[in-house]
Amino acid sequence: MSESSDNQPVDLKNLTPDALMQFLSGMGKEKFRTVQIMRWIYQRGVTAFADMTDLAKSFREALNQRATISSFTPETVEVSSDGTRKYLFRLHDGRSVETVLIPMESGRNTLCISTQVGCAMQCSFCLTGKYGLERDLTTAEIVNQVCAVRKDRSIDNIVLMGMGEPLHNLDNVVNALQILYAATGFDYGPRKVTLSTSGLVPEMAELGRRIKVNLAVSLNATTDAVRDELMPINKRYPLQTLMEACRQFPLASRQRITFEYILIRGVNDSQADAKRLVKLLHGIKAKVNLIPFNEHSGSELQTPDEQTIRAFQTYLLDRQIVAIRRVGKGLDISAACGQLKAKQLL
Repeated sequence: MSESSDNQPVDLKNLTPDALMQFLSGMGKEKFRTVQIMRWIYQRGVTAFADMTDLAKSFREALNQRATISSFTPETVEVSSDGTRKYLFRLHDGRSVETVLIPMESGRNTLCISTQVGCAMQCSFCLTGKYGLERDLTTAEIVNQVCAVRKDRSIDNIVLMGMGEPLHNLDNVVNALQILYAATGFDYGPRKVTLSTSGLVPEMAELGRRIKVNLAVSLNATTDAVRDELMPINKRYPLQTLMEACRQFPLASRQRITFEYILIRGVNDSQADAKRLVKLLHGIKAKVNLIPFNEHSGSELQTPDEQTIRAFQTYLLDRQIVAIRRVGKGLDISAACGQLKAKQLL
């Protein structure tokens, strides 16, 4: 890859390490230049070739003619009393995307990034799905969320759980993961990154073939009838098909698939649901994240009462299912996915 088809400058943040090496080779440059430029971009946060002082001036001028380095500056930042920070980034075409930094009890920070503007999955509990899909994010737009927030706060873990379905934008997501993992890029490593999917079965298999990553599956129901209502993707890939795909997903010896289960009052929070969930997870190295529904004005769904949530978790724990209740974060700001974007549209 040397230049874009319309001869526009290439955004280097769209290039994986291998693609950047190929681009520089087309300029007649040595392989080690890839390492230098990756370090300038991702480890030092440089966006101007003139600042890359260990490159010859003639090389920097040549790069300036053929390439760019994009960056994000947040348009809005909301800060919760619990330390959660939600960023709204305005894209070059006027669209916007959200990123959330979540402080954990361990003292570490987890960054939740987006992969699309909007989402095509139309899950009934998700505000983002109500916008529909506007477009995929580029590789650069995915990694720029990390670049921008790292200027503000340290980031220990990354989850692809923001706006969009990551596997619906598989190529750009895999490219971004390669940059996140690169020793000369962000150097996070696969154990530090989790990708969440609503259950695109063929793309799950393709992901497993192409790159290592922690997998989280947004499950949220124990019958096809309920999941069809909550998550229309279930009509294409019903529970039996999805769970078999999970059994086939390649895992390291100590790795588990995380199943996200949003507890919704009167919909999926009964003891019968808990019993069915145990049965669904049979034969899968799994852990369950129980997430009480975050009520918002875009949905009539409600959070279960405390007793119901505790009983559901206890049922799983008593049957040797790792079941973690996710503590709500950023409840006093626009923390549900899509809420900050919705505010900007009012």
